[in-house]
Amino acid sequence: MTMTRRELLRTVGLTAGSAAMYRAMVTLGHAQESPYQGRVSLTGEPNGRRVLVLGAGLAGMTAALELRDAGYEVQVLEYREKAGGRCWTLRGGDSYTDLNGVTQTVGFESGYLNPGPWRIPYNHHAVLDYCKRLGVKLEPFIQKNHNAYLHRSDAFGGKPQRFRHIATDYRGHVAELLAKATNKGALDAEVTETDRRKLVESLGTFGVLNDENAYVESETTSEYRGYAQEPGGGQDAAGTPSAPLELGEILQSDLWRWLGDAESVHHQNTIFQPVGGMDMIAQAFARELGDIITFHAKVLSVLQDEDGVTVQYEHAQTGGEPVVVTADWCVCTIPFSILGQMEHNLSSDKSFAIDTMYYEGSVKFGLEFNRRFWEEDEQIFGGISYTDLPIALISYPSHDYLSGEKGVLLGGYVWGADAYQFNAMQPDEAIRWAVEYGARIHPQYPDEFSQGVCVSWHKVPWVLGCYGIWEDKERDYAAAVRMEDGERIVLAGEHLSYLPAWQEGAILSALDAIRQLHDHATTR
Repeated sequence: MTMTRRELLRTVGLTAGSAAMYRAMVTLGHAQESPYQGRVSLTGEPNGRRVLVLGAGLAGMTAALELRDAGYEVQVLEYREKAGGRCWTLRGGDSYTDLNGVTQTVGFESGYLNPGPWRIPYNHHAVLDYCKRLGVKLEPFIQKNHNAYLHRSDAFGGKPQRFRHIATDYRGHVAELLAKATNKGALDAEVTETDRRKLVESLGTFGVLNDENAYVESETTSEYRGYAQEPGGGQDAAGTPSAPLELGEILQSDLWRWLGDAESVHHQNTIFQPVGGMDMIAQAFARELGDIITFHAKVLSVLQDEDGVTVQYEHAQTGGEPVVVTADWCVCTIPFSILGQMEHNLSSDKSFAIDTMYYEGSVKFGLEFNRRFWEEDEQIFGGISYTDLPIALISYPSHDYLSGEKGVLLGGYVWGADAYQFNAMQPDEAIRWAVEYGARIHPQYPDEFSQGVCVSWHKVPWVLGCYGIWEDKERDYAAAVRMEDGERIVLAGEHLSYLPAWQEGAILSALDAIRQLHDHATTR
């Protein structure tokens, strides 16, 4: 049997951890650092040429903003009632109707859910630059919290373990084994005597080992893994050291598999989030673009000829007689999952890429609780707890700490087979299961739960999936992103980048697309 890239990455992740999986993703072209080099400069006079931009996600709005500023006459057609696409936030008072016609009304009193992107890595330079340019305020997003939990149903009797306990003890035990093996000459063929001494010394510091190179219960190890009783002041204030877990327990628990999650380049500190929700970026773009965006515009067809582009659209809610608009050029950011259902006359290479791309499914849960028990009871302020349960993780809000108000958790971020199972449920049933699973980590869930919302991306009408996956990227990518002579339409979006599912990929794709369009419009 042949192994798919996805299966290969999953195997690498299971056996070597997420850091190794990330390196494999880079090798296979699935992840890279952002190559953004600064703001685009479109020199040359467009002479009043008209451009249609299809889609008001971040790719579409980036293209519209830069083309407008370069002197083009720009119109944006957007299916939804608001801008942003997958840059989307649900707050109290919002409603969302899925592909099946099921409407959820959000009643959150405090907090929000970002159904799509929820983090901005420090090296996503384009997103950060546009946030600065558009005045979007940012705050830190906590990815790694040593006081959060690691949990597996079959480990430690199903009891969640603090991240710091597993991380510190695993590091200490491994350092002890390597230090002792080195001192016994096991690495004599690998290191010089001078390096051997330095290696053992460094392992002592790295693993918090004692003078005998042993990782044992002590004041020193407790400074890293935490005390059984924390030091205080006044009488009987001395701290009580905590006992490390046995190496065998940690190895057999498989909890070590999550230790590297925050080490991949997109998850390393510092990570940001917009103050108030991810769609603050979309709102800022929309304010800047103003009335050049036409909302509720469901595109029916996009056709090009040697003279320009003709697009038909109807009102997304009421239908009616199609509206016909024309332009000299077009930037199409419509996801391939939607574009493939429309009439178009793109090239055969582009059509093949459109028709063979499928979209990954994912499910997110926003769960509101009557009090922020994770802070009050368990001293967890931001960060992520990981579990082998179908919800995969729980992410704690990185804002409004100690507010005394209700709070909204990301109560699950689900992929793969589990996402398909949740996708088959009605939202209220899926939310019940999210609460049931979460209660196995936080017993306060049932008593404190207030309300929730569930977004399954395969049911989101304007994209029908979370992000695009190539059948064969090496074969199809170049033709899909290239604007050939005689073409009037250029494609853009996160699916046309090597940063899939990230807003950075969408913006970088748009910048490349408009450079190509501008070159065709002004020099050919």
